[in-house]
Amino acid sequence: MDLVSSLPDDVRCHILSFLTTKESALTSVLSKKWRNLFALVPNLDLDDSEFLHPEEGKWERDEILDSFLDFVDRVLSLQGNAPIRRFSLRCETGVPPARFNRWLHKVLQRGVADLELIIEFEDGYLLPRELFVSETLVNLRLKSEFGCVHWWPGAEGTFLPMLQSLDIGCAMFFCDDKLQKLLRCFPVIEELRLVGMEWIDSHVTVSCATLTNQLLLCSTGSKTSRNPKSVSFDTPNLLSLAYSDLVAEDYPLVNMKSLFKARIILGVDEDQIARIRAPNNYLSDDDVVRRFGNVVKLMKGIQNVQQLHLHSDTLEVLSLCCESMPVFNNVKMLGIKSDDDRGWQAVPALLKNCPHLETLTFEGLVHDVTDKCGDACDCIYRKEKGRSLKSCPVKVVEIKEFRVTMKEMHLIEHFLDNFPCLKEMKIYREEYGPSQFRNDPAVYDLILEMIEEYKDLYSCNVQLLEPCDKWTEQ
Repeated sequence: MDLVSSLPDDVRCHILSFLTTKESALTSVLSKKWRNLFALVPNLDLDDSEFLHPEEGKWERDEILDSFLDFVDRVLSLQGNAPIRRFSLRCETGVPPARFNRWLHKVLQRGVADLELIIEFEDGYLLPRELFVSETLVNLRLKSEFGCVHWWPGAEGTFLPMLQSLDIGCAMFFCDDKLQKLLRCFPVIEELRLVGMEWIDSHVTVSCATLTNQLLLCSTGSKTSRNPKSVSFDTPNLLSLAYSDLVAEDYPLVNMKSLFKARIILGVDEDQIARIRAPNNYLSDDDVVRRFGNVVKLMKGIQNVQQLHLHSDTLEVLSLCCESMPVFNNVKMLGIKSDDDRGWQAVPALLKNCPHLETLTFEGLVHDVTDKCGDACDCIYRKEKGRSLKSCPVKVVEIKEFRVTMKEMHLIEHFLDNFPCLKEMKIYREEYGPSQFRNDPAVYDLILEMIEEYKDLYSCNVQLLEPCDKWTEQ
């Protein structure tokens, strides 16, 4: 400890910057040289759980909450007007708005560059104006699991000239202006993540040439109509897209020529799925489902991707445009999320139109069997069984959420029989749910025996593995 204590103050401050603020504060008891040194650290990481939740039930004590609030006050007071680089505040029990605004005003005055606020905002709370005109903010992250984030009502005055990353995740995100108007306030933005967004009108445009690293949009639909009338993207330099929304009636412009990775969730309800599967002459001329086929424009706009992940709802929508599906010449990895009540009608067309596919990943194999399921599965007997698989060059198949059902086993054999270039199959068992693995060891032994047989019968390395990461919407 003597050697460390002899280091210059700036070096010891740099060491403390790797600790939370509470951990840094504990060094004050070491000696006079360490007393209040933590207050000089330019990174503040304040987490109420360190005060309120170290043991069950302790969070209910008001005096503990008060001690956290007082601690934040003391740290900011000790630091005075010293420059601050990062300020992270996690306070899931809530902070009185007046006190929170005082803290925020202080760190913004001191030129904070990286600001993270994870807090349960009170209903009706409006973020202060200073936040939206900061000349130093580079990264801004706002999280509220149950609350709502209201962008400053005077958003026309927003201007954050240094902001490169904006991340807002909450139950609902409200903004009184169109997203496109808001984007003009961030002239150097590179990453944008908005979760809980409600479109202000039914015609949406996302146009931003500086967006490069990531665009993540998780919308709850349009404020004026259930499904957006149109959604356009003009982000020519974007590399990664994660887009979750109710399916729009049209996608008139999709310019994403640099896109490397896309994850698409286009939500539909049960009634819309029934109409998607119905013959065209069953639908009225003004039925919105007739226009869902315009999703092909979105797919054409992202066809340069190398990694493509599609949700089970998206597969249902894509079944409307199988014949006009674009060719994804660059796709090396295709991910498909399955669901018990969603079909695979679009899977044959996708496999056919990914001529350089190397890895195919399924999260779940169990899907709804329809007469349009195609030959990607063996749910319905067909003379030309597995034709779409036989032309697919995939080398690796990954199966997640394996439930140990005979339907799944038959489908696995179907893949092994018909993928001509398959070299490796990884089967990840289901972590939660009614899996027979945990309840019946005999079933587990039987599966292992079948997998060993597969290895002998097919020139493919088949492995049964522990659960792995699942699909996330974000």
